[in-house]
Amino acid sequence: MTETSRKPGATQTRGKIIITCAVTGAIHTPTMSPYLPITPDQIASEAIAAAEAGAAILHLHARDPETGKPDQTPAAFARFLPRIKQATNAAINITTGGSPYMKVEERVRPAAEFKPEVASLNMGSINFGLYHLVDKYETFKFDWEKPHLEATRDLVFRNSFKDIEYILATCYDNGTRFEFECYDIAHLYNLSHFADRGLVKPPFFVQSVFGLLGGIGTHPEDVAHMKRTADRLFGDQFRWSVLGAGASQLRIAAQSAALGGNIRVGLEDSLWAGKGKLAKSNTEQVVLARKIIEGLGMEVATPDEAREILSLKGGDKVAF
Repeated sequence: MTETSRKPGATQTRGKIIITCAVTGAIHTPTMSPYLPITPDQIASEAIAAAEAGAAILHLHARDPETGKPDQTPAAFARFLPRIKQATNAAINITTGGSPYMKVEERVRPAAEFKPEVASLNMGSINFGLYHLVDKYETFKFDWEKPHLEATRDLVFRNSFKDIEYILATCYDNGTRFEFECYDIAHLYNLSHFADRGLVKPPFFVQSVFGLLGGIGTHPEDVAHMKRTADRLFGDQFRWSVLGAGASQLRIAAQSAALGGNIRVGLEDSLWAGKGKLAKSNTEQVVLARKIIEGLGMEVATPDEAREILSLKGGDKVAF
């Protein structure tokens, strides 16, 4: 879709703001926090509590319950997806990012099998550095953690145009819509390319990712640049959300909310709930995000309001 074909300067309507909670992810390892949910019971209980606190969307990964290692098998997701669906009205978002070490065919399997309302979709390849975290820990709880982190010194998280096409072709007939994860400005242009080809349909749910080594930074100008570029490319055809990695999480959330954007929090993105204070739960971060939104005189979107904003198919049309 060309830049001139869209209404420039249009912004998301102010008012209802969607909170997404990314419950566990694949970046942080068990040594980094005793509060990181690993087992199906922990993931389910954390997700349900986050929804009760105000998260309209739950972004989910799975892990090996013994070691905490990322696990992208459908069987791993089946241990908690039905429980979460039965206990909450929140929309479920299943990752297709999985782990940077996985091939796209492995990454897409849970979303293809369970047909969620939302699936994440990374919009470009990036260097994906976690190796700088190794020096923060003298020892690791599990043998896989340190090599997992150190190997990212020479890791490109592959999300080629072919990979993106594969995920789109696999999932779109299921009525699944996408959280388009954009780690840099070029990823917005990649999304625009797929819109030009008619392979993605508005409203685009653009999740701007700030602060991962290899992607865009966390300066307020980086956030503003992402928003300006998305406005120019997509006009009123997108819904913007942000996630800030680590200590930048809530500062970037506040900037997004002030601009009328949506917010993603959760232990996938940050282990913290204030300077030097580990978050004891995902709910703690959701509560902080809610305070930001309500402190700005805005309202948190309910799951059904999020479904309307993002044109989701409804929780009764998933396969779990």
